[in-house]
Amino acid sequence: MPDRGAYDSETVFKILDEGLICHVGFSVDGQPYVIPTGFARVENTLYIHGSAASRMLRTLAEGVQVCVTVTLLDGLVLARSAFHHSMNYRSVVMLGRATLVSDAAEKIKALEAFTEHIVRGRWNDVRLPTEAELKATTVLALPLAEVSAKIRTGPPKDDAEDYDLPIWAGVVPLTITPAAPIADPRLKVGLETPAYAKKYSR
Repeated sequence: MPDRGAYDSETVFKILDEGLICHVGFSVDGQPYVIPTGFARVENTLYIHGSAASRMLRTLAEGVQVCVTVTLLDGLVLARSAFHHSMNYRSVVMLGRATLVSDAAEKIKALEAFTEHIVRGRWNDVRLPTEAELKATTVLALPLAEVSAKIRTGPPKDDAEDYDLPIWAGVVPLTITPAAPIADPRLKVGLETPAYAKKYSR
């Protein structure tokens, strides 16, 4: 549905900055794969990372064509007819070729972005990666050049003759609601839960 499309950076970036999981699609010898993973955006670049032994990251680093998607589910749309049931959502599709991040400064910047994307303010509290950890981690960069968003909002869109049917219709909103943080059982006594964990929100 072309009317749901959006191509401006502001819309795309807002969706990416709220999302937590992306799905990475690629093909190896004719076999398609779609792998869920974390990500972070820094300006016009999307970063993904993982173990240096990851088959997905090794394959993508070779420059194969990749499709990355991010979806936020906002509600269930219950129409009067089964045909018009839908969902309210915001999604982004990115196409391109990822490149290996070999520059040490860019790699650290990307790892900081991953951490801050999960919980803003966390990077300054944690132990920074060691040389061994950096070596064991692969970071890939995907330029946000070929990108589109799709968004559906609002109530059901039924056929005109169905609006008189005695059937409830509407939207069931869905949100991610953080619960109270659960401390690590091995946490040192006296350490307070940081505000960014107690008041977490996307």
